[in-house]
Formats: sequence, structure tokens, C-alpha cells
Amino acid sequence: MAHGALAALALLLTLAAPAAQAGVVASSRGLCESSQPMGATLQDRRLRLVARIRQELEAAGRPAALVARSGLDLERFGQRYSHAGISLRDSPNTPWSVRQLYYACDEGQPRLFDQGLAGFLLAADDQPSAHVTLLLLPGTESASLAAAALDRQQALQLLAARYSANAYAFSTRYQNCNQWVAELLATAWGGLGEAPTRAQAQAWLHERGYEPHRFEGSRWLYALSVFVPLLHHDDHPDEDRTAAVFRVSMPVSLETFVQRQVPGTERIELCHDHRHIVVRRGWRPLGAGCEGDANDLTIPFEPAAAPAAVAAVRP
Repeated sequence: MAHGALAALALLLTLAAPAAQAGVVASSRGLCESSQPMGATLQDRRLRLVARIRQELEAAGRPAALVARSGLDLERFGQRYSHAGISLRDSPNTPWSVRQLYYACDEGQPRLFDQGLAGFLLAADDQPSAHVTLLLLPGTESASLAAAALDRQQALQLLAARYSANAYAFSTRYQNCNQWVAELLATAWGGLGEAPTRAQAQAWLHERGYEPHRFEGSRWLYALSVFVPLLHHDDHPDEDRTAAVFRVSMPVSLETFVQRQVPGTERIELCHDHRHIVVRRGWRPLGAGCEGDANDLTIPFEPAAAPAAVAAVRP
């Protein structure tokens, strides 16, 4: 397969990665199982990262935070993060569970799913490192977002009937996981009245200058969309299809919009590799790998304890 086709297929699989697990609100039944179980050492590092994330959320004292995680390899497309959701202090599942859209593999349709922070991180992938961002909103905006996310009827009102990994951000035909989050932000902050529609949410986002991420030169993706059920192009504008462009909601789109729309939002980026956890505060992104600098908090992993010596027993 040509390099362009391989890259396009990798993008497809990454954008569809949120579909690897599924469920309904407040239920974890019917999950699609991961084909690559995570080793004990890597699982321990992820859980330590989860503990640090929970500590940051508790210290911030906000009822909701926008959270995004890395997934499969998107670095070739200049993207580190692939999947976003809303972490809720008062989640009906467990504190700080992430309410998010997943594609229900067994049902063949999108659902909302509350997933604990540990599951959110452990489900990402089996790579030796992981990255997470937290957007800590000011009190009023955080409370409004929490209320919108916890309103089951309102949250489900924004859920599309059909899923597309590369859904166009300003069409109601399909939806991907990050697009549901974008529309929830509009519902929380837009003053759209009771039971706003997806079209109203998208109109508000458009009026406020929301910019989905542009995947350019994606002609192989257009070709693949004929054969792959989770990839579509019929919702994208004619001019985008002619130019082989997909405009898709991604975590970076959400982050850029929130930074501009909600002054006072704080950003924390965390990562782990085999050596340590790094915590960076501010809007300057971490570089390649999980490398901190003098202004970051670095928490080394303790080396594994050596086996205790066993004294020889003489007869």
C-alpha cells in the first residue's frame, strides 16, 4: 500500500479510536474489549498519572473540567490529542468520571458513557507514554458546563443518531466524540433556551468563530470512505471535497476555542513515560516525548525494589 494510503488509514484508525469502547450513560456494560492488554508496569504508571490528575482536579475545586487524552499515533498529522470529554466532580458514576461520546460497537450507534478517570486513561492505548490536558474553567462557566453535562435529557438531545470518525463540524448528519463536546459547550454557554438543537449549537459555535481542525490532502481518506463504515464524506461541503480537506472537531479545536471564548481558563498538561510524570501549567504545550523543563513539576518513578536476599539455611 502506498505511503499516502497507510497514513490515511492510520488517521482513520486514530479518529475511530474512541469507538474502541462503548456504553450508555452510567453503564459500563457492553464494552468492546481491547485487543492488546496492558502490562502491569505500564498500568501502574497510568494509574499514578490518574492519581495526579485527580489531585489537580480536587485542588482546583471546580465542578467540571474539559479533559483530553492522547490515543493512537497522530503525530504525523501534527496532532497529539484525539479524544475529549467532560470530567465531572459530581458524576453519578464516580467523582471526576468523564462523560463522553463513544461509538457502541455491539449496537452500531453512538452512545454517551460515563467512564472513571482510570478507565479513561487505561483505554487510550498501550503505548509507553501518555499525555492528558485539563482545562480548568472559571467558576461560572465551569458550573454551567457541569449543569449541561449532568442534564441527561439535554446531553442526549445533542447526541446524533449516526457516528462518523471524520464528521464535518457544521453538519448534523453525523457526529464524532469531540463534536458532541463542542455542541455541549455551546449549550452550556450560549443561552440557547430549553432543549436546544444541534443546529442551534453549531450556529452559535460558528458565530463565535469556532474553527474545526483541517486535515488537508486527504484524498485517500475520501477513497476509503467508500468502503469504511465509520468514515464519511457526504456531510462535507463540495469545496472541501474538491480540495480533499476534512474539517473535523478535535481536542485542539476545543482548546483554542475555550482559550479565546473564556478568559481566565487555566490549562494543565500532564504526561508520563518510563521515567517520570511531568506536570506543566500554562498554555505552552509540552514538546516531543515527555520532557519537562525547570518550570515544570517532574515526579520521578521510584525504581523497582530489588528482591530481598534470602539467607542460606545450613543443615
